[in-house]
Amino acid sequence: MMSSGTPAKLPVIDFSNQNLKPGNLEWDSAKHQVREALEEYGCFQASLDQVMELRDAVFRAMEEVFDLPRETKKLYVSDKPFRGYFGHPSKLLESMMIDEAQIAENIKQGLSTTLWPHGNTSFSKTLVSFTELASRLEKTIRRMILEIFGVEKYMDEHIDSTNYLLKLMKYKAPQTSEPTVGAVAHNDMNTLTLLYQNEVDGLQVQNKDGEWINVEPSPNSFIVMVGESLYIWLNGGLSPAYHRVVVKGDKARYSAGLFSASIGGYQVKAPEELVDDKNPMLFKPFDYEEFLGFYLTQVAPGGARTGLTTYCTA
Repeated sequence: MMSSGTPAKLPVIDFSNQNLKPGNLEWDSAKHQVREALEEYGCFQASLDQVMELRDAVFRAMEEVFDLPRETKKLYVSDKPFRGYFGHPSKLLESMMIDEAQIAENIKQGLSTTLWPHGNTSFSKTLVSFTELASRLEKTIRRMILEIFGVEKYMDEHIDSTNYLLKLMKYKAPQTSEPTVGAVAHNDMNTLTLLYQNEVDGLQVQNKDGEWINVEPSPNSFIVMVGESLYIWLNGGLSPAYHRVVVKGDKARYSAGLFSASIGGYQVKAPEELVDDKNPMLFKPFDYEEFLGFYLTQVAPGGARTGLTTYCTA
């Protein structure tokens, strides 16, 4: 029987305050909490009251899209790795990954019109609003992280080279009270991940002692996780959040994830301020899209593919 996880709570940090501006007391207080949480867990809960206005619409939209016939969902394809519709071999998980989701037309036309030939205005409007809100929060958190490491001068370069991917996920109800793995334990390979889910729990994060912690987010909070790309860019300054999804029961789990990642052609490399004689460069520079192409083409029967950290180890 699988361990159901240790009862514990991730730190909750409030981002609802409209006065949260770089340099003020509210900002500095939140930034201090972000540092402590990421050093301890590699993740935290970010509460944002504004998301409650979208909550019902977001999960209605997700139910609507995953209720479409499988043949219709399979029409959503991409020539880039890991984009488009994906039905997991376990048949427990299915997902849709929207590339460059910060561009509204990629949701309105690229996704909606593919699945609904006459369009679906309410569906696309909901996802566009959700992406705008989540990406603003992601930029705020990333700015804080860069300030923590004294490298905020790179913020504009970071944002200019960022691609936002919106991933819609449905974990089907396993119809058993036994914990069932919906997503195997892993680190995300992108920069930062923001997850927003319905009331069905399942996300677990591993702490420093190797114990699995059940994550029980509130309806107004995102789970924010460090990915391997940020770990490498910070020259090992923050560890990624090792996590998995374990589901049980008779209700489907819906989760919307916003993943920030570097655009193709951009070389991710630790800034010179984070490299010195005491802290030599730990990782080789990499192109995220180039790595995804490599990752996708590996043939490793019965074994794990090469992760980003291993790929970049100098």
